[in-house]
Amino acid sequence: MVRSTLVVVALLASGSICVAESGLASYYGGRGHPGEMTCAHRTRPFGSVVTVSYGRRTIQCRVNDRGPFIRGRVIDVSVSAARALGMMNAGVVRVSLQ
Repeated sequence: MVRSTLVVVALLASGSICVAESGLASYYGGRGHPGEMTCAHRTRPFGSVVTVSYGRRTIQCRVNDRGPFIRGRVIDVSVSAARALGMMNAGVVRVSLQ
């Protein structure tokens, strides 16, 4: 009884864990409507929402493209998302994703 309860609790807990990663981000003027906060990610499903943090700013953007295809980069964000994060002048910054 106790063992089966622990298994159920472990399964429920594992389903709610967000995958976190960090790395370099850049921005692009790619797909999507102007003003939309979208991004390109290699593996996350299209339509999923990614929380991107840079410094003290955090945004949510929707995955609508594949990429980036430059080694060391984990995400490309749209121009609108880059403005919201405050990374326009830097171009490439270290971010964390959830």
